[in-house]
Amino acid sequence: MRRQRLWTVLSMLLIMALASGCQVVAPAGAPAGPERTVSVLAVWGGDELDNFRAMVAPFEAETGIKVEYEGTRDLNAVLTTRIEGGNPPDLAGLPGPGQLLEYARGGHLVTLDDVLDMEQMRAEYDEGFLNLATVDGKLYGIFIKAAVKSLVWYNPKAFAAAGYEVPTTWDEMIGLSERIAGEGKTPWCIGLESGAASGWPGTDWIEDIMLRTAGTETYDQWVAHEIAWTDPAIAGAWQTWGEIVGNPDLVWGGSQGVLATNFGESPLPMFEEEPGCYMHRQASFITSFIQDQYPDLVAGEDFSFFEFPPIDPAQGNPLLVAGDLFGMFNDTPEARALMNYLVTADAQQIWAERGGFLSANRTVDPAVYPDQLTRQIGEMLTESTAVRFDASDLMPEAVNNAFWSGILDFVSDPSSLDAVLQRIETAAADAY
Repeated sequence: MRRQRLWTVLSMLLIMALASGCQVVAPAGAPAGPERTVSVLAVWGGDELDNFRAMVAPFEAETGIKVEYEGTRDLNAVLTTRIEGGNPPDLAGLPGPGQLLEYARGGHLVTLDDVLDMEQMRAEYDEGFLNLATVDGKLYGIFIKAAVKSLVWYNPKAFAAAGYEVPTTWDEMIGLSERIAGEGKTPWCIGLESGAASGWPGTDWIEDIMLRTAGTETYDQWVAHEIAWTDPAIAGAWQTWGEIVGNPDLVWGGSQGVLATNFGESPLPMFEEEPGCYMHRQASFITSFIQDQYPDLVAGEDFSFFEFPPIDPAQGNPLLVAGDLFGMFNDTPEARALMNYLVTADAQQIWAERGGFLSANRTVDPAVYPDQLTRQIGEMLTESTAVRFDASDLMPEAVNNAFWSGILDFVSDPSSLDAVLQRIETAAADAY
């Protein structure tokens, strides 16, 4: 049934492309015509790239339009250079709406209101996702891939063997960390290395802590720069994270290990015969990195998660989420066809079935997720009432970059916090 629906969708895209003047390459077996392409720039590599290619493969096969993919972890710099040079990609996949909205306000993006069926978009996508990619009432981006970030991963078998229980509060989590360290072991694996984007995993820690210490209202003020980065509420979140990352007994490899370890590799010591660590805070997409290295691990048995615990009971336990969205920089028939394909439930289901992916399209059947653990995370995304989007991904690029580098400076020298926050505040004062 799904395959039949998918071919129906692709046939409609062919008709749309032809109607808009696109000379489409015939599918296999038909006379060949001029090759048509659509260029895509994004951050994905490894399993994530394999999954994206699998998602667009039916589109390529049916339309004859080749998706030319370029991947880079230095996405902001590469995309800015391409735009300034007059050679932007047709589509770009961005890990958050902050930069996308800057490009929209700068006149670099194509409005999608006459590219997509907006009535269908409103029926299939949460209003919050649409609003995050809207400027002056016009839609400029579509969320393809969502993630829940308020997760702490652990190895249930290692926990059971050591007699550890899942903590339900921050104090319990700190107590467990100190117990593990007291037994001569390491409680946490944290990795901040990510090429030009190094530091971003630390911003997620600050965001989760901010939500649980200062609350959602102050969090929103922080995102909008209605309070300074030197505000005690913000400084307090960094200091709280410092209880873990600033203690070399609590993190694998000490501060240098935190700075040098790639984010995708950082949870792997949890699965060694003698665990190198016992907990790892990261978003839902980390499962694809774990299973790429350890394909025999069973979700829910060999790795699982608990929700990042509350700190101040008065602030509850809000859910931090994020997502990758696409913007269109060149208005071509091929780009229009691919955008219309990517928003469909049938396209997103292909990646959802392969794991490490939460669909932003709410008509995707949760049953397609490959394991109960992913289905549970999907339910968190759709059912949580106190939800906030990743703050750094909402901030201007200059502030985001300053935030990343500030994380690295703080981990290198926790006593530099005042200077770190002042540098980010200076960047924010210029950017907002």
